[in-house]
Amino acid sequence: MKTNIDKHPLKEVRRKDREVTDEAWIKDFLYRSPYGVLGTTDSDQPFLNSKLFVYDEVTKSIYLHGASQGRTPGNIRANDRVCFTVSEMGRLLPADEACEFSVEYASVVVFGRAQILCDPDDMIYGLQLLLDKYFPNHLPGNHYPTLDSKQVSGTAVYRITIESWSAKQKQAPPDFPGAFFYNQTNKPA
Repeated sequence: MKTNIDKHPLKEVRRKDREVTDEAWIKDFLYRSPYGVLGTTDSDQPFLNSKLFVYDEVTKSIYLHGASQGRTPGNIRANDRVCFTVSEMGRLLPADEACEFSVEYASVVVFGRAQILCDPDDMIYGLQLLLDKYFPNHLPGNHYPTLDSKQVSGTAVYRITIESWSAKQKQAPPDFPGAFFYNQTNKPA
């Protein structure tokens, strides 16, 4: 069965009224998002994995790290085409009819090719970017030893070379009637 993907480029957004094409917005969203979801495949079986990541504008890449054995590296070795997405949820938007309820959101979807880095200098570069993002107040050589090839030999560092991306956002007016943020303590009666 043919699907719409056969007719439309991967990065095409269906809802043009929600599409974000501003590359500065996309880059900022990637910089500030705390984690994303990596999509790989094993033959025809999709596999999703939540990952900490860092966007590197210099190389137009996303760096991740993880184990050197397991499903993610196995899938990447078999098929380097990946998808990576980051998203955030805003306010819930009530309505007068059930099918009109909605939510504010923003997301970026990245399409590209992943590789498991082997060069220690490339691995150190990617890992240091990750450390700088998540631990900006901890400095190498001061708060922890500077990374070297011996330290990085026990982990895997992945680089997704970005081929394309798309973004979308739904944002209601600040005074949207009844809008509220989701509270995880809300439980059905």
